[in-house]
Amino acid sequence: MVTNTDLVESQLDSGDAVYSAIVPAGEPWIHEIRKGQYFRIVDLKGNQAVDTFFYNAHDYSDRYSAQDTIRGQRNIYLTTGTKLMSSEGHELLTIVADTCGRHDTLGGACANESNMVRYDIAKRHMHACRSSFLKAIIEWDHGHAGCEMEKKDIGSNINFFMNVPVTPEGKLTFEDGISDPGKYVEMRAEMDVLALISNCPQLNNPCNAYDPTPVQVLIWNAPER
Repeated sequence: MVTNTDLVESQLDSGDAVYSAIVPAGEPWIHEIRKGQYFRIVDLKGNQAVDTFFYNAHDYSDRYSAQDTIRGQRNIYLTTGTKLMSSEGHELLTIVADTCGRHDTLGGACANESNMVRYDIAKRHMHACRSSFLKAIIEWDHGHAGCEMEKKDIGSNINFFMNVPVTPEGKLTFEDGISDPGKYVEMRAEMDVLALISNCPQLNNPCNAYDPTPVQVLIWNAPER
């Protein structure tokens, strides 16, 4: 359930952002965010699932941990106030504003294999988020020497704007999204992080009304003190 206390608007003006980009449906995006910077993902058309993963920018083996994040906040859904924890117990980012109110951290990313299992064996050829993640990290050329990433470096991700209820029996269901055009989630980086996005191309479940759409990403510098 989304409560009014979960919905918090940002005080930042998009015109002051130091970085802005549109991520087309089905495409990856990867970018470093420095400690103290603010990072916003905007659901431009509504109900678009944005598969997202974070790394410690100085040690890619230290990365977003769904287990530690869930345990730390005692909630399986993410919203304002959630601290995104790493596998080494570090605070990567804090959600500081959220106009959607709930985001999934259990459903994971679609893959060619899961498309076959969930939908039909003929769906194997369809593009999937795991493929986008892999493409982005392999092509990422701003990392540190000896820190190149590969498939094993992709973990269980966040699905921003995605609605994945848990039934009383403990099963996950993929339902219609609860976001609307222009809804956003905004985070403050608590350390230097590398952000990885796959703007989900999924055509087989109702999370994005069977119509993948673009999203916008924005970054602001830390406010001067």
